[in-house]
Amino acid sequence: MNEDYIVGSGNVFKDLGFENAEDELAKVELASIINEIIDDRGLSQRNAGKILDLDQTKVLALRDGRLKGFSIELLFSFLDKLDQHVEIKITHKSKSKIKSKRRVEVSFLH
Repeated sequence: MNEDYIVGSGNVFKDLGFENAEDELAKVELASIINEIIDDRGLSQRNAGKILDLDQTKVLALRDGRLKGFSIELLFSFLDKLDQHVEIKITHKSKSKIKSKRRVEVSFLH
């Protein structure tokens, strides 16, 4: 049986035709890190909301990956509130092994 398939680009948002695919992927990656920190610390939604200055509805949206109302800058501020150091590395496209225009690298300590 011969099945046709398309190899993805590594960015599902680009593959689905999103206009700001790189930004969307960066937001998902940042939210994933924020959620991992919340989980590692055993924070309840209420306590995470207090730290991040969010109501529980917004904490739930963040936890569920519903990121429409969250900017990259806001997600960076959440990392700061969680006592994380954020470093942004920018490289010339031709010198980077990564095909995307921008790659967010966030380092944090547990």
